[in-house]
Amino acid sequence: MSRVRRQSSDVHVAAVIPAYNVSVELGAVLRALPALFSSVIVVDDASSDDTSAVAERYRQLDHRIEVIRHKENQGVGGAMVTGFHAALVAGADVIVKVDGDGQMPMWLIPDLIEPLVKGTADYAKGNRFRDLVALRSMPPLRRFGNVALSFLAKSATGYWKCFDPTNGFVAIRADVLSQIPLAKVDRGYFFETSMLSHLYLIGAVVKDIAIPARYAGEVSSLSIPRVLRQFPLRLLSSLARRLVWKNFLYDFNLESVHLLVGSMLLFSGATYGGYQWMWYASRRLGAPAGTVVLPSMMIIIGVQLLLSALQLDLDATPVTPVNRGPLVRQSAVEVTTSAMRESGTI
Repeated sequence: MSRVRRQSSDVHVAAVIPAYNVSVELGAVLRALPALFSSVIVVDDASSDDTSAVAERYRQLDHRIEVIRHKENQGVGGAMVTGFHAALVAGADVIVKVDGDGQMPMWLIPDLIEPLVKGTADYAKGNRFRDLVALRSMPPLRRFGNVALSFLAKSATGYWKCFDPTNGFVAIRADVLSQIPLAKVDRGYFFETSMLSHLYLIGAVVKDIAIPARYAGEVSSLSIPRVLRQFPLRLLSSLARRLVWKNFLYDFNLESVHLLVGSMLLFSGATYGGYQWMWYASRRLGAPAGTVVLPSMMIIIGVQLLLSALQLDLDATPVTPVNRGPLVRQSAVEVTTSAMRESGTI
């Protein structure tokens, strides 16, 4: 087994490969896995093709590979949760999600895990939106959809400075993963956003890594109808849970006060003002000045308090990692990074 060496001890980097009907692409993915991976966990999510057979064939050739097969399809999130559990049992320090369809830029895996090894971040993810040249070839509808979805996901998760939050090129520290309630992580295509929402609640630091956006001729597996049908309600649920847990369960602070008072004033002002407007309009009477000013002031103050709460939320993005520190001695970081880059060259 080829492993990445460092001056103190080995960093155990595990790859989790969710695989569903990827028998054609999976072989190339397994052949291209860099030597920095100490273990590789392929989760066959009840594929109807030869995905499992391909994985077993490569398992005979590479003893890093472990194959797990679901009896029923659980979705990409379900496959990742199974792989996460297996990686933790295997003693992994860092866990990387590698798609079974071969669309991951594996030559960038050393860049992805570097901040995790150094302990400067708890979770790292790809960001396709810095590849401006490739983005020009993205269909306009898809570009708009990605930008809109990214903004909604930012508000739902609290990671306002992270772009492309739905990107599936991710890696996580094992000591951070152990703090997440995996049973509550979404099992479907909402997996990446669900992970971010849980990471925020434990105060994890997320790092964006620029990756190429390969859209020319690429067919997205995430359909627009599915996004419109599933994501809005789930994003709203994630936002509500985050705000309640952060401001009323885990803590009670100035943002909590602004949210509570602002929401009450806005709702009361809109309700009272709407009722009075309907009452006077139905009788063709002019409303007294006080009846107009009172709900107006309630609405204005309520909106101002909610905007202030938003600013406080923007400033509350986690900046201090919750991990246990560097996986290497600081004096050995550069040596380890160089070794990872060598072993990760495709």
